[in-house]
This record gives sequence, structure tokens and C-alpha cells, in this order.
Amino acid sequence: MAIPETFLAELNSRIELVDLIGRRVKLVKRGQEYTGLCPFHNEKTPSFTVNEDKGFYHCFGCSAHGGAINFVMNTEGSSFPEAVERLATEVGLEVPRSQPRDHEAEAQRKTLYDVMQVAADWLVGQLSGIAGKGAREYLKGRGLTSATISRFHLGYAPDARDRMKQTLLARGLTENQLIKAGLLIKPDGGGESYDRFRNRLMFPITDGKGRVVAFGGRALGDQRAKYLNSPETAIFHKGNLLYNLVNARQPARDGDRLVVVEGYMDVIAMDQTGLSFAVAPLGTALTEQQLTALWRLVPEPSLCFDGDAAGQRAALRAAERALPIVKPGYSLRFVSLPDGEDPDSLIRTKGSEAFSELLNKAVPLSDLLWRARLQSRNPDTPEKWAGLRKDIRDMVQQIGDGTVQAYYRADFKKRLEMAFGTTTNVFATRNAGPGRQNLRNPPLSPAYVPPIPSHMGLGQGVNADTLPRERLLIAALLNHPNLIHEVFEDVGRLNLGSPELDNIRTAIIEMATSGAPLDLEGLKENLQYGGTANASSRIIAELTGPGIAKLEPFARPDATLARVKKDWTSVFGRHRLEDLRRDLKQAEEDFGRDMTDEKQARFLALKAAVDEATAEVARFEDF
Repeated sequence: MAIPETFLAELNSRIELVDLIGRRVKLVKRGQEYTGLCPFHNEKTPSFTVNEDKGFYHCFGCSAHGGAINFVMNTEGSSFPEAVERLATEVGLEVPRSQPRDHEAEAQRKTLYDVMQVAADWLVGQLSGIAGKGAREYLKGRGLTSATISRFHLGYAPDARDRMKQTLLARGLTENQLIKAGLLIKPDGGGESYDRFRNRLMFPITDGKGRVVAFGGRALGDQRAKYLNSPETAIFHKGNLLYNLVNARQPARDGDRLVVVEGYMDVIAMDQTGLSFAVAPLGTALTEQQLTALWRLVPEPSLCFDGDAAGQRAALRAAERALPIVKPGYSLRFVSLPDGEDPDSLIRTKGSEAFSELLNKAVPLSDLLWRARLQSRNPDTPEKWAGLRKDIRDMVQQIGDGTVQAYYRADFKKRLEMAFGTTTNVFATRNAGPGRQNLRNPPLSPAYVPPIPSHMGLGQGVNADTLPRERLLIAALLNHPNLIHEVFEDVGRLNLGSPELDNIRTAIIEMATSGAPLDLEGLKENLQYGGTANASSRIIAELTGPGIAKLEPFARPDATLARVKKDWTSVFGRHRLEDLRRDLKQAEEDFGRDMTDEKQARFLALKAAVDEATAEVARFEDF
């Protein structure tokens, strides 16, 4: 049995073609497309292109061409059903099997596109006619120009029970078609069908190909619902679409900026002032499919919400919904408008420059989550402090990507430390004077750009300058001779940039393997490598003498061995991760210059090693 065409369309809409192909081909962005070495023939100069928007790849060298299903078939030797099954499993879909009646349904869906276009054209005509006078005056009062009205194909549904019905029936459409398109309502208890939209300003909603699939209607009278959208139909699934995405696609790419606003009029008002990169959801919270569509255009779209309490709750819901699916390089930013304002009103009263200024101040996803947790908890008691820490842990665990989760864990730990210091200081804020933290309106955290997720770092202030990580690792070994037997394998892998410190490391290993006790005087005697010996001896004196007060607690002689081992392993892990990242960057540059199989394999191996090391570091993170 054949696989229904509608399912294939849904499957393709959920697949990120660049990600799929990028697992086998090193892709580099070139304008609106991605290029790389063709996987179907040998070449040294990239002639293989991927167009995410149009959903296909093409090779100008061998003429290979197709979409996601074709790519899997040709690279994995799969049959068509096997390729569909594999991709469907990956995106969480179950493959249906076509029945004879499905062909009739497909034909009906094609007809529905025609029905919706006829309706859209008729609604546009109604807006410009006698019946649309009130709607035109409303649009004029909102400051929309004729060009803008035409660009968005705005229309008007007359204030009559069945005006649309009778007109479209007269044009050859059937009542059943109009019902299936969501244009008519058929009472459950029987009776005549009637127009769904009456006395409403009409906004056509299009799919990714620009076809009208639904409408949004804004009430111009005293209707109970201010906004009314088309119901779900065979061609309209509101969780998969965004208003104005087709028009915003190119401006978003050109400016690397995409904004999600709450309403149709917000989108249109922005577009009229030159801010043509706005979209809006269709009356629901952002779905995973919509977020994926946004990320295909820009890696960090901004979500703009009204400044009132409801808008802030909506922003937090959107943030929490995004957490499980954020991934390296792809996240969200948030814009908070002044209380009582929306983009449309702000632009009309203060101009597009004021709105653009707010966009430039959009806060990252992590800042929004941090502020929300701090405001809700106000940790001035031990119980609230414990609750805040638990909330943060639970939130971070929702992040599906291990690398992103590790960074979030490190980020929020650092924020807690910067905001409160020790737990003792937290409770002291209760009776603090004028300089106390304003926890009900907490500031955003200082700019935070961690080199890697960190557990304890190298200390604060002077320590960060005078005792780099390499010295800290060696100091712990010197002040805790028994540690060498606990971390011997890691010490052997320890890569040190300082020749003097590496000289000490080598001497420690030689004494440990010889069975000789690790004492400082014996260590100094074993130092070799000529010119570095004296310098190494001076470093030993610095790290074991009066300078130990500057060390992190775990590296001092009075720390327990269990504490030393735990923190040494954590610092070593971060040190190794930095080495791997440097190697990965170099491997990526090498592969970009010469895309051979050998260099691609090295790049992929190092990438896997970095991911593994990042996850390993994360295991040492604990709030």
C-alpha cells in the first residue's frame, strides 16, 4: 500500500535537511544555501548545495538531486518505505498506510486550497466595497496604508448570517466544501449552515508555499470573541504554522533577526515601518514545530510579549517549553514591552526606532529563567534557599542536549555564587541596609561568557592571575603525595603548557613508578632538563610554602584526600576539555581547507571526544 502524500508532506516539514545531510557532509553556509563535497561522487571542489527553504539538495557536478527521503535512500541503500520509516522514527511519527479512500481525500485537499483562495479573493473585494466601509475606517485609524492592506491581502467578512455562503455557492463551490474548509458552521442539532466569520476584519493565513489555508478574524462589533481563527482542517494545523513566515523569511535571513509577536496587527505594524522580520503564532503557545521553523531562519529569534502580568507569564511558558529542545547554537531571546504597550501601539506612539531599541536589549533565555526563579522565591530563609536550588536543578534537567545542559548548570551555579556568595550571606540580606539585593526585582546577571562549564575555577581576584589552572593541579599533587596513586592515569595524560610545570609532573611520575616516597626534597633532586630545573624548584617552593594561602582549599595540605581527589578530577576534566576544544577548532579549520576523508574523520572523532568530555565535566557540577 502507498504512503499518503499528506504524511510525506508532514514528514518533510519536520526534518531539518541541513542537519540530516550535515551528519555525512561537512556543510558551509554560502549566502542562502549550504555547500560541501558531494557524497555521491569524488570531488575536491565543493559543488554540492543544500537549500533548506526549498527542501532539496543538488550537485552541479553529478546532477544528484532530491530531498530528505532521497538522501537517505541514496546514502544508505534503503528502499523508499525503509527511508520513510527511518526518518519517521527519528521525528516521532508513525507511518500510516494508504487506503483506496485516501486518494479521494488527497483530491479533496487539493480542492480545499482552491476553495480557500476563492474565499480570500472574495473577502478582499468585500473590504474595498460598500460593506467594508467600517473596516476600512478601522484600518485607517490603526494607521495602515493602502499598500500595506494590499500586501497582506486583508479582507472583510460582512455582518450577515450567510453572505459568504450564498456568494460562494453561486460561484460553483459546494456546501460540503465550505464546511470542510472551516468557512461554514453546521449546527450539531441540525438546521442550516451559516458563515463562521461575520463582521470581522480578515487576515489570510498561508502555509510554507504561500497557499491560503485558514483565516484569522478580528471582531469589529460586540462579538464575544475578539479574535476567531479557522478550525483545524485537512490543510490547516495551527501548531505547524506561523503568521507571515513566508514574507518574513528573506528579511530575517538578510538581517539575522526574527521576532515573534502576539498578534496579526503587531506583525503588520512592524512590516509597514520597515521591520519586515516579524511572525506570530496562531492563538496558541509556541510548539516544537514552530520553534524548529524559527531556528531554520535564525539561530536566536526574539520573542516579544506585552509588558503586563499575562504577557510575562506567556514569556515564561514559552521559555520553559523551549528548554527541552534548545541545542548548541540555537536558543531564544526575550523582549519585554512597557506595561500596557504592544508592538503596534508602541510603534504608533513612539516610532519604530523605540521598538528597535527594545529589540537590541533583548535578554537571553537563561536570563529570563534566572529572573523568574529569583522573583518567585526571594530566598531569605533556609527553606526558600533550598527551594530555589531545587527549582534550578529541576529546570536544568529538562534540557535535552547534554552539552547545553552542562553550560546551564555551570551558568546558574555561577549566578548563585555571584548573587549570594555563601549561604550565610543569603540569610544576612533579610536585615540588610540600603545596599541589600532587591530580590523582588532582581537585576539580570552580569555578562557571562564561560570558557567551559566550571565547577570551582581558579578562585577570585588575584588568584585567577597568579595561579592558573596548571599550577593548581600541580600544587594539589605536591601538597598531597598520596593523590598521585588515585589519579595516576590522569597525571600521565596531563598536558601542560609550562615547561617548568611539565618538568615537575615528569619527576612526580618517575618517583611514583620507582616506588620511592614522594617527598619535596627528593623531588627537587630528581628535576632534570637543564635550564628548567631551577625554575621548577622555585615553583615548588611557591606552591608549598607561604603561598599556599592563595590556593583553592582543595589544593592546601589540610584538605581531606576525598575532597582533593574530587576537585582535582573536576579541574583536570575542564583542563582536558579546553585542550580538546583547541584541537577541534584546528581540525575544523584543517577540514575546511582540505575536505579529505581523513580530516573529516579526525574532525568527527574530536567532536565526539569534546561532547563526551563536556558530559563528564557536567557530572561534577552540583548546585
